[in-house]
Amino acid sequence: MSSANSQQTGLWSWITTVDHKKIGIMYALAAFFFLVVGGAEAILMRTQLLVPNNDFITARTFNSMVTMHGTTMIFLVVMPLSAAFFNYLTPLMIGARDVAFPRLNALSFWIFLFGGILLNFGFFIDQVPRGGWFGYANLTSLQYTPDLSVDFWAMGLQVVGLASLIASVNFFVTILNMRCKGMTLLKMPMFMWTNLVTQVLLMLSLPVITIALLMVTFDRHFGTGFFIPGEGGSVILWQHLFWVFGHPEVYILILPAMGIVSEILTTFSKKPLFGYSVMVYSSCAIGFLGFAVWAHHMFTTGLGPWATTFFSAATMLIAVPTGVKIFNWISTVWGGRIRFTTANLFALSFVAMFTFGGLSGIMHSSAPIDSQHQDTYFVVAHFHYVLYGGAVMALFGGIYYWFPKVTGRFMDETMGKIQFWLYMIGFNVTFFPMHFLGVQGMPRRNYTYAVDQGWDLWNWVASVGAYATAVGGIVFAINFFWSLKKGAKAEGDAWNGRTLEWTIPSPPHEYNFGIEPTVTRTDDFWYQKYSEDGKKLQPPKPEKYDPNDIHLPGPSYWPIILAAGITVAASGFFVQGIGLYVSLLGIAVVVVSVYGWSFEEA
Repeated sequence: MSSANSQQTGLWSWITTVDHKKIGIMYALAAFFFLVVGGAEAILMRTQLLVPNNDFITARTFNSMVTMHGTTMIFLVVMPLSAAFFNYLTPLMIGARDVAFPRLNALSFWIFLFGGILLNFGFFIDQVPRGGWFGYANLTSLQYTPDLSVDFWAMGLQVVGLASLIASVNFFVTILNMRCKGMTLLKMPMFMWTNLVTQVLLMLSLPVITIALLMVTFDRHFGTGFFIPGEGGSVILWQHLFWVFGHPEVYILILPAMGIVSEILTTFSKKPLFGYSVMVYSSCAIGFLGFAVWAHHMFTTGLGPWATTFFSAATMLIAVPTGVKIFNWISTVWGGRIRFTTANLFALSFVAMFTFGGLSGIMHSSAPIDSQHQDTYFVVAHFHYVLYGGAVMALFGGIYYWFPKVTGRFMDETMGKIQFWLYMIGFNVTFFPMHFLGVQGMPRRNYTYAVDQGWDLWNWVASVGAYATAVGGIVFAINFFWSLKKGAKAEGDAWNGRTLEWTIPSPPHEYNFGIEPTVTRTDDFWYQKYSEDGKKLQPPKPEKYDPNDIHLPGPSYWPIILAAGITVAASGFFVQGIGLYVSLLGIAVVVVSVYGWSFEEA
């Protein structure tokens, strides 16, 4: 244990930290790096499709970009950006000094980082996977891809998934067990509720994809035939396993965004969240129903009339709690004293874009319509409206909203609004035309097209929109680094907020709260500042405390060593020749680090 006054500085302090705030920042920086990688992959694809009969990149390279762009954006950008918010904000919003298991928290980050490197390792040896981010079984078979590209992809996902599973247990326990005095479950901020439901979804869905990826690896290297029809297996089995994970994964990506938007809209409308308890129940309903709709991705596989009818109805049903949220956000803003900050613009755009993406999702609950759109650019447009127009827009809103809390400085609003409009216009110019391309029959994953197919104009427009979005990303990077040094200084309560993180200085002390807070109602901090009729009150004087009496877990280098051992053990699993020795080395590192960790704890 270390005293709250004994903070370390320098690179080593970040490598060995168990402070949830530093870990959250490292998650965000890693996600920004992979965002650049995933964005570059998208630009390569859009450049290839800019004009007919283009040979900018080869068909193999194009399929590799499709595979790695989807994998990167889902597992290495949106999920870790959500994890950054979970890490930084969960203890602050529930009035705790840290997460339940600080060293486990550090371990999850390092496993994620090494897993991300393993996932992209194929770039270094010219063996990039090309079977699509969904990894359908016939495209991941040893016959189709005899090189190691699929193995790096599968094992990288295994390692990244392990990081998410560890983190989900940690945050689940933290939210249930470490809330401050008076904060019952129905007094938590909305973001904490969507956080909690997300962790449940992770704990229930990640084991499914873990087993499925192991089955792929065993098919490739150990002679099993789970997904090989000639050996009694079924390629459709992979689709069931993948989508049992894959559809809850959609809500793993979107629920944190919903929570972020709920916090932003209430603050900048100066109104409490409309229908708070109904919003809570709808979040739980989305989590529950998310496991009952996976096979709507499989209407064209011949499920039969009964299965098709059930999953079609379930898909329509899940629109109800989602619609409840949309109407409650609109009611929250309606009649409020709205401030159109950059954060609020991103939050409002989330509501609009997610609604639009949800409408095309309801269309796909109809099996005949889904069958027509299957494997066309209409589906590409749909899920980008949900995950880009939805999750990514909300996450950027969260960055602008909580940047003052993390750094003690505001991001520049002018550059922020320029980025917002570049993103908003560029996003819609990119993906709205894809609806037309899909209806006109353009298949997804085609690397080129002929002049006479009628797809020239909308592909050109979509590519121009992608370039505009990339410019918006550059503006964000400039704003981010400029604001770190030159941004206007922010007070602890930078936005006149409602939740506990705004009651402490910006940036927070390492120990977060000198004295454990006590809450009496939802949005308790607001009612400490304002009466029921909106009159400003005299804020209570802060209680005195001695930081030397506060003890926190000391820094530890064992999490990074253990994460490295796990990654080395996984990477040697499928390498021929010395692979066994590599795995044994990794296992030895794991054993030594676990022993060292236990000794340190004792």
